[in-house]
Amino acid sequence: MATNTSELLGAAAPPTVAVVRAISDDQLDRPTPCPDYTVRDLANHLYDVVVNFQVLARRREVDWSTRTDQLTEGWRERFADEAARLVEAWADPAAEEGASPGMGLPQRTVGLMGLVDLAVHGWDLARATGQSYRPAPEVTEAGHRFMDEMGPMGRQMGAFGAEVETGPGHTELDRLLGRCGRDPAWVR
Repeated sequence: MATNTSELLGAAAPPTVAVVRAISDDQLDRPTPCPDYTVRDLANHLYDVVVNFQVLARRREVDWSTRTDQLTEGWRERFADEAARLVEAWADPAAEEGASPGMGLPQRTVGLMGLVDLAVHGWDLARATGQSYRPAPEVTEAGHRFMDEMGPMGRQMGAFGAEVETGPGHTELDRLLGRCGRDPAWVR
């Protein structure tokens, strides 16, 4: 069972990398469960996530306003490489110590923010492209802990949509998606 951020990211990355690798070029203009984002937009955002959270692991500030189309030749393999680097960046024990200078949040919370992005957007991309997606149970559990701590503030800041009710018969992943503003029943 994963106990630190690097181990959790190491459990979260493979299913998302598999989804990204299976996205075909003719699926890039499809809508996603993430409002206002096509598959192309979300894949670019997720690429930025895996790169920028490496920087955040080193306690450096990130400029999220820079947008570059990363979906050029070899982008799927570059994404896989960057996801591996993300796991490595958070393996340094110092990555979880103290507070993030740019966000003022505990570093562990920042790492879990990256984890939730990786998992939820992995599901978004899978759903939009007709793929299955099953994160490791410890990833979903950590996502719930993150939402317990940061969900209300994240909603106020616009990072998460309004919570979608889930009830009996829904999985823990469904509940996490609902907490992040996703409808687990979304279909293209």
